[in-house]
This record gives sequence, C-alpha cells and structure tokens, in this order.
Amino acid sequence: MGESVTFSETDRPVVLLIDTHPDVHDRLAQLLRLEPFELCSATTAVEALATLARQPVDLVMSAARLPDMDGATLLAQIHHDYPHTVRLLLTGETDLTLIIKAINEGQIYRYLSKPWKDEELLLALRQSLAHQHSERERLRLEQLIRQQNEELKQLNASLEKRVVSRTSELQQTADMLDLAYEELKHSYATGTEVFSLLANLRLPRSKQTNRQIIELVRTWCVLHGLDDASSRDLTMAAALYNIGKLSWSDSMMVAPSDLLHSTDRERFREYATQSESLLMTLEPMKDAARLIRHHQERWDGSGFPDHLKGEAIPFGSRLLKLAVDFIELQRGLILERQMNSDEALLYIRKYAGRLYDPDMVEDFVQACAAFLSDVTLGDPTVRVLGTRELAEGMVLARNLNADNGMLLLNAGKVLNLPLVDKLIAFEAMEGAKYSVFIKEPEE
Repeated sequence: MGESVTFSETDRPVVLLIDTHPDVHDRLAQLLRLEPFELCSATTAVEALATLARQPVDLVMSAARLPDMDGATLLAQIHHDYPHTVRLLLTGETDLTLIIKAINEGQIYRYLSKPWKDEELLLALRQSLAHQHSERERLRLEQLIRQQNEELKQLNASLEKRVVSRTSELQQTADMLDLAYEELKHSYATGTEVFSLLANLRLPRSKQTNRQIIELVRTWCVLHGLDDASSRDLTMAAALYNIGKLSWSDSMMVAPSDLLHSTDRERFREYATQSESLLMTLEPMKDAARLIRHHQERWDGSGFPDHLKGEAIPFGSRLLKLAVDFIELQRGLILERQMNSDEALLYIRKYAGRLYDPDMVEDFVQACAAFLSDVTLGDPTVRVLGTRELAEGMVLARNLNADNGMLLLNAGKVLNLPLVDKLIAFEAMEGAKYSVFIKEPEE
C-alpha cells in the first residue's frame, strides 16, 4: 500500500500534465475527477514553464517527447528553477538515454510507461505527493528547531541577570519540562539538563549530585578528545542516571546505599533499569539509556543488573560509575561517612580491578585534579600515609578530619613527634584508620 496523506479542500495539490495528445489529458482528468488534486494542462514546454511562473505547482508529469523540447531537458530546467516541485516522466518509449538524462539531470521521483495502468499512476501520484509533504514537514520542523534553539540561547544569556523566587524557579522548571517533552527529539541535549533537576529537587543541597557529575564527565570528555556523539550520550547519562529514584521515599533518597536492607536494597538494585525504562521510549536517548542501565555493573562481575564483567561493560558505563561513585562518596550516599575528594579517590584506587576498570582509574584521578582545585592526589609530590608512617617535619597537604567530621589538623601544619603520637593515640581510641595527605618538606 502507498503512503497516504490527507489534503484539505483549501490545500489541494496542483498537478501539471504536459503532453501534446488531448486524449491523454482527457483520460487523466477522468481518472482524477474523484481525487483531491487540482489538474492543470500544458501541451508544450513553453506553456508549461509559463504555468509554473504564474502559479505554484506541486507535481509535474511530463511526456518524453514535446514539440519544442524533450521531456528530460524540460524536467532538468524545472528541477533547477523549482527544486521543490516533484517531477515524473511519462514515456511510451524505451529510450534509455532520455530516461537516464531525466533521472540524472531532472532528478525525477520516478518514470511511468505509456499506456499507464490507472492504479499504478494513482499510486505514483500519492506516493510522490506524500514524499513531498514529508519533506516540507521536515523543513518546517528544522526551521522551528532553529527558531526555538535561538530563543533558548537568548533565554540562557539573560538568566544570569534575573533574580527569581523559589516558586518561580519551580514553575519555570515545570514549563521547561513541558517544552522539553514536546521538542525532545530535536533538542534533547538541552532537555536532559532540565530533567536532571527532578532528582535534585528531591534532595537537600548537601546531597545533590547531578550537576557535579555532569561537569566531571564533560571534563573527562574534553581531556580525552571524545567525539561529539559520545560526549553527548555521556552528558545525558550523567544528567539522568538517577531519574529512576524519583519513586523512592525521602528517607531512602538520602540513605547510604551500603546501609540499605531487604526491600529497600532490592529497590536500589532496580533503579538503573527503571532509569533506562523511563528514557528508552525517546529515540534520541536510547544510547544514553543503555549507559545508565550498566553504570552499576562492576569490573569483577558482581554488579547489577546483568552482572557484566570487564570490558563487556560499555566504556561509557565504566566512566559513569567512576564519576557517580566519586561524587556520591563525598555526599554520604554510598557509605555512612562523607569523604573528602582525595579520600574518595583513594577508595576508587583501592577497588580498582574489583569495582572499577583498573586501566581508567589513574586517568580519572587526573581528570578530577583538573576538575576540582581541592584534589591533591594528582600531585606527584603528595603521599598518603597512615599515622604510624608519619615523621617529624612532614607538612599536611590537606585538612585532616576525624570520621565524625571533626577537624583535627589544618592543611599546611608541620608535624612534630608529639603531634604524631597524639594522632596515633586518638586513632586507636576512636577505632579509626586515618589517611594523612602529606607533602615532604623542600630540601
């Protein structure tokens, strides 16, 4: 069956038949009497070009032989002057040279043989006009996208100058979500930034993660020269990785994942697939959704949902897990204790080869050092020692905090033996094990 397009009485496609034989015009007029087309006729190339200059024509069907010009040459000229008019060649000859010329120079949609079969000709007309309608709709939508993207650019440029209340921010988010849903197939990269606000609105500011993960992933992509498509998919995955958590209770949203039990633990293990399911219906997001599905897989195969192992895990999912765990460790969403950035990287180093791709970890550390000014682990002059490895004269590279968050020593503190002994005693009393970031004194 041919593609069907419905035309209104006020928008009837104009079909121009060019043929020297009156009986051909009469037969076509009879055939189209019940069709929603407006038929025009011409018997010469000059008359046809005059008609085209006088009024819009949607489809031209020309005979191969005309008294003043062959049909292929005429269709080539129409293609040049009226490129959006669909062109068909109607020929009773087997002149391959003329047909090839019509195809190559006239860019015809198809050619039909004389005498034609009525059903075949009607099908050709419907398919040709349906193709033209689809192409016009594509061009209209592209223009709409360009216009809306320009409006979005202007809006983004003015946002920094606007001060709005919390209520107006929420209303703006809702409005932008409606817009993103309607135009997502054309502007989905912008839409994901809006969707990511949904998860953050459920969390206190100290627990929000999406913006930091997005920026960290972008930093990695720039440092490693990833192509635009991969960068876009990774950025969308970073923005929406936790959208499957929206159905959780408030208490579960902020609970460390390692402390979840029974039913909550099972719900946690389902959030990656739920996030994927929410996005898979949107064609442009399918690749990002696949990265989200596998971002909780582990290098040793003990992750979820599919227990993928090693390089069977998509590369983007391995990177997303590094970024998600790095930020969530600092927000207290994995372990009960909130880590600083260097401690989170030590954790990632510790589990390289078990949870994380061991070949990506050190590159990830360097990306974090480029992304965050407080990361010292990327500095080759900084070492991480236990309290019993400390020596007099060493300088703290960053603040030292107890497990309960209490500040013990400030960055820049020069250690002496009594201070080291106190740290060892305090560590033993607390039953803790401190990681001390130090920089050797300059010679």
